[in-house]
Amino acid sequence: MGDAIVRTRERQEDGVPHPVPGTTGRGLLRRPRAPRRPRLWFEILLIALSYWTYSLVRNAVPEQRTAALRNADWIWHAEQQLGIAVEESVNHAVNSVTWLVVGMNYYYATLHFVVTLGVLVWLYRSHPGRYAATRLVLFATTGVALVGYYLYPLAPPRLMNGGHFVDTVMVHQTWGSMASGDLKNMSNQYAAMPSMHIGWSVWCGLTVFALASVPWVRVLGLLYPALTLVVIVATANHFWLDAVGGVACLAFAYGVALVWYGKLPYALPRMVPGAARPRRVLPGRA
Repeated sequence: MGDAIVRTRERQEDGVPHPVPGTTGRGLLRRPRAPRRPRLWFEILLIALSYWTYSLVRNAVPEQRTAALRNADWIWHAEQQLGIAVEESVNHAVNSVTWLVVGMNYYYATLHFVVTLGVLVWLYRSHPGRYAATRLVLFATTGVALVGYYLYPLAPPRLMNGGHFVDTVMVHQTWGSMASGDLKNMSNQYAAMPSMHIGWSVWCGLTVFALASVPWVRVLGLLYPALTLVVIVATANHFWLDAVGGVACLAFAYGVALVWYGKLPYALPRMVPGAARPRRVLPGRA
């Protein structure tokens, strides 16, 4: 009879749900999200849709010309007070070397997208466990930048009133900026703060430096955002402080990923836990 009572109690306890640590009460809010294996079709669709939305929203922000020019004058004056207003000198020096400035124009127009997509593909293939978290950083950076474009319209140096900056795309007749030449009506010319050329390039650089195993590739990862900074200034598309804004957006985005996943993206496992299929052992073989 005692055995029957014990078995009855065991069956009753089996029917009662046991609380899982970290999933009840306040623990539910603190439980970090576990990485999942990315799906190729979903990622392609998400990236395409996200960039289309980014372009649509960015270009739909009202072009507040008066406010943008006033803010540009304030930025330029602030940099002069800080002793870092060297953009005009860099712009003129690079513009005097035709092959260099033409190369920078094409750099500005293309690598912004090519390198970023390349790093995403590399993450997807080689670091699937870190892909979603690192992609979240990129998307959050872009999202908060859109808020900056709306709240703080800013003209690039090449559009300043009374300025002596050279619009290198116009002068050298190259395709290098969506806000110059025949393409200027397709893009908001007063969305210079923050600089997503810097936000995205620093994201690429940190990702490559943190995860690449080849030393010279890691060095290239650090050089890429540094060269991008020179390019955006030399082509008169941004002030130095626009770059600071881009880095601030990126820092915010890393904070979002830290809260969401409980770790920085690069500290997550390289492979998705439990994603690997167990090897089947044929009958009769050890």
